[in-house]
Amino acid sequence: MSRNFNVSPELAQDIDALSNRARIAGGAALAVCGVGAVASPDQFLRSYLVGYLLVLGVVLGSLAILMLHQLTSGAWGLVIRRVLEAATRTVPLMAVLFLPLALGVGRLYKWADPAVVSADHLLQIKRAYLNVPFFMGRAVLYFGAWSLLAFLMNKFSAEQDAAGAHPASDKLQKLAGPGLLVYGATITFAAIDWIMSLDPHWSSTMFGILVMGGQGVSALAFVIAITVLLARRKPMCDVITPAHLHDLGKLMFAFVMLWAYFSFSQLLIIWSANLPEEIPWYLRRFNHGWQWVGLTLIVFHFALPFVLLLSRDIKRDNRRLTAIAIWLLIMRWTDLFFLIAPEFSKDSFAFHWLDPLAPIGLGSVWISYFLTQLKRRALMPVHDPDLEEALEHEPAH
Repeated sequence: MSRNFNVSPELAQDIDALSNRARIAGGAALAVCGVGAVASPDQFLRSYLVGYLLVLGVVLGSLAILMLHQLTSGAWGLVIRRVLEAATRTVPLMAVLFLPLALGVGRLYKWADPAVVSADHLLQIKRAYLNVPFFMGRAVLYFGAWSLLAFLMNKFSAEQDAAGAHPASDKLQKLAGPGLLVYGATITFAAIDWIMSLDPHWSSTMFGILVMGGQGVSALAFVIAITVLLARRKPMCDVITPAHLHDLGKLMFAFVMLWAYFSFSQLLIIWSANLPEEIPWYLRRFNHGWQWVGLTLIVFHFALPFVLLLSRDIKRDNRRLTAIAIWLLIMRWTDLFFLIAPEFSKDSFAFHWLDPLAPIGLGSVWISYFLTQLKRRALMPVHDPDLEEALEHEPAH
């Protein structure tokens, strides 16, 4: 049976209105950030880094969940696949938005200062890896890998729409496995380069997987919010059911638990070892006011969502599930702030007006571009082998 899953005129009007508002808000916020960059370039770069990594987490987490769905199949992923694909098509924009960080590497990272390196024996040992040309080259490699994966996933999906389930479905499944390995490797090194090397004396074997867990939470929270928005109009109001929301809520619950497990595991390993080159990283975050940010994460990034998402009714309620999703995005910014900001204010808690404004500006501009991508394709993959299962999804018990 032929079905029409194209964006309806009413939904297109809603998307355009939201895109315009996001573009205006983002442009205004970034303009004010530009003033902040002139007045305080160091603070601008620090705030920009946190905001950038928040948005990038949504993009790359979407890429990972998209590939995960191709490996596991199921109705849960089919109803959000177009949202995930649209998010992955914004990787080139993220490469452009990385330029301020590339230009400001000397202000962000102490290992980029030759004078600091010459006075630090450990940095001299790490100079073969921590140097600006190699740092830039790795960034180009990361964005190249992410862009290629996103391009191929979207290309094969378009082929599936045009020609039917096979062989495009086989191509998607064959790409997903190696693609997840590439994602894992590149995210691990990117996390080391862009966050861990802010303190080049510190290291953690758990850090890459901790960042991956956070990206999974970010992406799924954003996808749930957008999916509920799409479900207000045709065609998705005839597709999305409480059972689909229940599945997505359970998956978000799982990602929240994974993030908490990875965070606790890293703390347990480092605290138990009590090594002088590792433990100061946590001591900075357990003192001088930063401990309250950590406590906020324990209560509001883990404990509260954990309790709320245990409820079947909440997971099936679009408003309450969306509220939890948006709250988790705020907590994802808080977590990144906790990972990054103490490196620049070790003796006292510091919060600058650029800290919230930079992610608002970056996020709004990104959302505007994401929405233009979302309109380009039908909102359901019409020739996917699991389409009927998704459309006839029975309520979960």
